[in-house]
Amino acid sequence: QVHMVESGGGSAQAGGSLRLSCAPSEIISTRNAYAWYHQAPGAEREMVAALYPSGVTRYADSVKDRFIISRVNVQSSVDLLMTTLKPEDTGRYFCNLHGSPIPWGQGTQVTVSS
Repeated sequence: QVHMVESGGGSAQAGGSLRLSCAPSEIISTRNAYAWYHQAPGAEREMVAALYPSGVTRYADSVKDRFIISRVNVQSSVDLLMTTLKPEDTGRYFCNLHGSPIPWGQGTQVTVSS
């Protein structure tokens, strides 16, 4: 069954950077936006960045001007460059189609220490 696969998480100091990547386990054709979601410990999953087929991007206020979502082409992964990391960015990050998700992957853990 096709599902999302995330990678690139790890540990970083506050102020540091990490890059996450995701892609479907199989090539899929979609007109939906791709989005990255953050699930902090004990909290619900929330969207932090979205990339629409037109190239338009949207960011949650909490990550605006610090995170960049990008994709080179429709055959490449969807990346999330995380800069100026804060301890509150700690959590598990997931990627999926926005509005019409396919089965979720396991996500990738990000831990930011102060």
